[in-house]
Amino acid sequence: MAAIARWCMRHRLLAVLIWLLALGASAAAAGTAGSAFSNDYEVPGTESAKAHALLREGFPGQGGDTNTVVWRTPDQQNARTPDVEARMTRALDTIAALPGVGSVAGPYGPGPESAARISPDGRTAYAVVTFDRQADAVPRGQAQAVVDAAKNPRTEADGLRVELGGRAVGLTEAPTAHLAEVIGVAIAALVLFLAFGSLAASLLPIATALVSVGTAYFGITLLGHAMPVADFAPMLGTLVGLGVGIDYALFIVTRHRKGLLRGLPVDEAAESAVATTGRAVVFAGATVCIALLGMLVLRLNFLNGVAIAASVTVVLTVAASVTLLPALLSYIGMRALSRRERRRLAAEGPRPERTTGFAARWSAFVERRPKLLGAVATAVMLVLALPTFFLHLGTSDQGNNPAGSTTRQAYDLLAQGFGPGTNGPLTVVARLDGAGDRLAAGRLAEALRTTEGVASAGPAVLNRSGDTAVVSVVPDQAPQSRATSDLVDTLRTDVIPRAAEGSSMRVHVGGVTAGYDDFAEVIVGKLPLFVGVVISLGCVLLLLAFRSVGIPLKAAVMNVAAVASSFGVVVAVFQWGWGSELLGLGSAGPIEPFLPVIMVSVLFGLSMDYQVFLVSRMYEEWLETGDNRRAVRVGLAETSRVINSAAVIMISVFLAFVLSGDRIIAMFGIALAVAVALDAFVLRTLLVPALMHLLGGANWWLPGWLERRLPRISIEPPERRPGAVPPARRPGARPAAEPAVGPVSGSVSGSVSGPVSAPAAHEDDAERAPATR
Repeated sequence: MAAIARWCMRHRLLAVLIWLLALGASAAAAGTAGSAFSNDYEVPGTESAKAHALLREGFPGQGGDTNTVVWRTPDQQNARTPDVEARMTRALDTIAALPGVGSVAGPYGPGPESAARISPDGRTAYAVVTFDRQADAVPRGQAQAVVDAAKNPRTEADGLRVELGGRAVGLTEAPTAHLAEVIGVAIAALVLFLAFGSLAASLLPIATALVSVGTAYFGITLLGHAMPVADFAPMLGTLVGLGVGIDYALFIVTRHRKGLLRGLPVDEAAESAVATTGRAVVFAGATVCIALLGMLVLRLNFLNGVAIAASVTVVLTVAASVTLLPALLSYIGMRALSRRERRRLAAEGPRPERTTGFAARWSAFVERRPKLLGAVATAVMLVLALPTFFLHLGTSDQGNNPAGSTTRQAYDLLAQGFGPGTNGPLTVVARLDGAGDRLAAGRLAEALRTTEGVASAGPAVLNRSGDTAVVSVVPDQAPQSRATSDLVDTLRTDVIPRAAEGSSMRVHVGGVTAGYDDFAEVIVGKLPLFVGVVISLGCVLLLLAFRSVGIPLKAAVMNVAAVASSFGVVVAVFQWGWGSELLGLGSAGPIEPFLPVIMVSVLFGLSMDYQVFLVSRMYEEWLETGDNRRAVRVGLAETSRVINSAAVIMISVFLAFVLSGDRIIAMFGIALAVAVALDAFVLRTLLVPALMHLLGGANWWLPGWLERRLPRISIEPPERRPGAVPPARRPGARPAAEPAVGPVSGSVSGSVSGPVSAPAAHEDDAERAPATR
């Protein structure tokens, strides 16, 4: 690491140009290639996937995304008023002629199916617009053209209200400006300035994160051409990348500033920061990537793209922190310190720093009352985790969009005029073989109409070759309700087998609810394996780093606690609707099926970061003294402030993404912000040190046979002796006496000077230096 830092500082202009070239080249390539994201939740082999494939094969052009144009007349008119009919017919004809539109089925044609598209009160009507491809492949311009053709002054005259719904139409409501990123970065810059008191120093973490995350953003866009990548993957990568990127740079800049205050030259201070804290950053980034790549064990194409995209972002942020950042530190020189710090350093010279103030008092307070504080922290985590037991995975549809959006208005108009199930009809598709199967298809349609929970079912519609039949089934409940999910199960296990008895037809149930239910079932079935893999890999890394059985086990429990509590808040806000409308996040609804997997990956990775920075300092002190109480107290006192400062930045960035206008990204933002807040302010600075005080020397226990077989890796400073034996384990050794607060001698995380600073050295440092270095 030191060699990398030296090269980057000696060739600082080249290092900066390489990163700028990477950013510019990826941006140019992504702009030329365009985006090719996918939101295909289908899992091959499931019932809904088979239904969709059969529908696409039997009815070419009908397997595309279906959207609705809904209109409601004022009190004195109805949908069959000649003027209303003329205006809407003209609008629908215009839509049918647009490129990318496969068909338009309105309420003014012959037959009972058309008449059924007018509500019983006659004031609400709708038309079905089918594109020739799925929503993720529909260009935004084509969807916007449909919206413009339906919603215009000529159509919406005399009080006629026209709204549009559907996934493709939803593309037109996606935010284009990166307001969330701008707000998050601005808040992070303010916190950094308050922490450092130096504008130059506060801008370096921002610049490093922006360059690396920007490169990753465009790289993810290109990745979408090589494999399925969800459309929210770039935003998720940006969210995670900004959070960890700014934090990683913060830790290194903090260590660099501490070196300058000790009197080190600029290049030597930067080299030392990268060689010590930079190693911890690489280790922490590796744990995040391992947690993210754990999604690959699920073998779902949709999640593979998300895992790789987020991992690429983290890798680039770590790389920028140990290459671009030292080059920038070399450029700003002593301006990494505030003017007051530079004046004091010039006038008084280097002087020892003491860990005083709230951090030292809090550390001592935790040491005195570990049982009480541990119990309080446990109670807080348990209370917040309770809503997780009521987690409902399912379809978060356009009925959960903000109240003012056209998709939400169309959803509500359809539910009001035709019943809630109209917004998510089920599609029953059958493969037929001969006249007997065609008769059986008719019986199936009749059986579906009489099934409890079905509001209506259309006739069995055959394709031209007569080998495929489709029946549209409208539930009497909303698509996202548990009752509709139960109806899907009833149709598959009871109604369809009875209706198909004695025939050779093969019947599958598809539709939005069926697809999400199948996806959720696959996810839930593989979730234990996934969580087990992620926890196991994280524990192995910590076991190798800290050579202790207790540290990895506590980390696993703490990570599970952080995930459970953050999900409890997500359930309360998004599923129960506690404040969701107030925050502009739409109405209450179920949680997306893929959210638990992605959140477990991200949260486990982020939680491991703080575990590494906190425990590594404790481990260093334990190696020097063999005194657990001192190790825990010193580690907490000297790292809590920098961890809390980093947490404030990360929370600010995550919460800013609530303003993204995307419900899924808002879920990620709130879940990550809550998890980081609990991790930093409850777990790492309260529950973890309390437990470590209670467990005493057992924290560092490792069976002898395992210690002999484990390879030795270290995230300690290079000058620390690898494999050092704690004094308590040496024959005849006695623990060192306990001063009030110990030194920060070579810790992997430094202090933040200024309002949230944690001084990092002590008066006894000089006395002990020859013995420990």
